[in-house]
Amino acid sequence: DFRLSTKIKLRNETRRGPSLGFKFGVELPNSNQARGIGVNQTNAYGLILVGKKFGHENRLNLFGNLGLGILTAPVNQFTQNDVLLYGIGGLFRLNDRINLAGEVNGRASTRRGNAPLGTEAQSQARLGLQIKAAGLKFDFAGAAGLNHFSPRSGVTFGVTYDSPVIFAPVK
Repeated sequence: DFRLSTKIKLRNETRRGPSLGFKFGVELPNSNQARGIGVNQTNAYGLILVGKKFGHENRLNLFGNLGLGILTAPVNQFTQNDVLLYGIGGLFRLNDRINLAGEVNGRASTRRGNAPLGTEAQSQARLGLQIKAAGLKFDFAGAAGLNHFSPRSGVTFGVTYDSPVIFAPVK
């Protein structure tokens, strides 16, 4: 499925206060549910974002989010589940090129009893490294599920390019 989202910075970080932002988006159905690739449903979400740097030369960067997701139940017609979305994470700068990264994120069902299939509570922890090289950021992490419906374990990786000219952040 295809996700489309945007982040809006509401407040810059100050010496005493965190930065604040808002992220909202949709997940659009374009997969094949029968193949197990995605849920082929339309979902929406919104999150409040918070971030703060600490320590000598801001070596520790902590961030978190809290929000609401509206998930369509993939096997029950005309059914949805509203879930609480959450996350907390951090980056610790080991040197100019390497950061230690960790996070816990997930969703909690707001329904009492059993949630509709495909919208259950899930939570995952990740621990890894972020390496800066050749103008790119490479992320590598191991993942572990924290509850019954979460994937047990896995690995994740990503590559990021920050375009200073096209999408320069607001100061």
